[in-house]
Amino acid sequence: MSGAGDGVRGAGRRRGRGERAMVPDAEFTSYYGRPVLNRPTWKPLDIAGYLFLGGLAGASSLLAAGADATARPALARTAKLGAVGAISLSTAALVHDLGRPARFLNMLRVFKPTSPMSMGSWLLATYAPLTMAAAAADVAGRYRIVGAAATASAAALGPAVVTYTAVLISDTAVPSWHEGYRELPFVFAGSGATAAAGLALAAAPADQTGPARRTAVLGALLELGAFRLMKRNMGLAAEPYEQGGPRTWLRAAEALTAGGAALAACAGRRGRALTALAGTALLAGSAALRLGVFHAGVASAEDPRYTVVPQRERLAARSRAGES
Repeated sequence: MSGAGDGVRGAGRRRGRGERAMVPDAEFTSYYGRPVLNRPTWKPLDIAGYLFLGGLAGASSLLAAGADATARPALARTAKLGAVGAISLSTAALVHDLGRPARFLNMLRVFKPTSPMSMGSWLLATYAPLTMAAAAADVAGRYRIVGAAATASAAALGPAVVTYTAVLISDTAVPSWHEGYRELPFVFAGSGATAAAGLALAAAPADQTGPARRTAVLGALLELGAFRLMKRNMGLAAEPYEQGGPRTWLRAAEALTAGGAALAACAGRRGRALTALAGTALLAGSAALRLGVFHAGVASAEDPRYTVVPQRERLAARSRAGES
């Protein structure tokens, strides 16, 4: 894979046939050998789990509302329980990474619309009780009006819950997250949809999983298409996604998501085992995507080249625009 950095290095090596550069290639280092950016201190399993579970929860609420509207009670219950379980574990992972529950509560002391972290904290604090009310009313078989209102409200917040984590990490200075700010919310939206569909396929009766199968196919198309477009538009910052551990995670995610969606489309009502296999593959693919994205971001923060070269390119572009 060629990147912008290759062009910078190549220009220093040779300008024409028989011509040699008189200065060595630039090395992207910083004082005392430290990276330009501080390495993200987030714990991989906590934060990758937080990203994955939030997407699973938000998309499950949308699936639950659709299942209620189309009279699929078993699918609706599976999705509601999945949403409340996922958002509870997601919040627990975030609190564990923060170190103390009080730190999460402190974020609710301020309501700042320009801060993704502030808005995300308030979003979780509003959304989580709604999922609990929706699931409790369904399991108890009582307070149906309250349950229906909670289900609809959770579904209304679902898209924001699915995508706000992409906005959150894109708002950092980490190159391989920040440079994908346009497409990453769509990647996470597709990944959340495949995760919710996967849970429904694995746990709900096969004869009620029609919406989940369609969600799996549409989510996979969105996730895979948006991710390819994101890498194409990111330039040099896309390199960490194609190297080392992140590459392994993302190749596994692509295979599992594409394979799970294909199985979901073909399974229909043919067999519980095939449907469960499709669901398991989709869940694993969504989790692998979040781990790959997390580790790629860490790798890009550790290498000064991914910070320095794009900055130079932007400065050069502004200079050319000013001259014209």
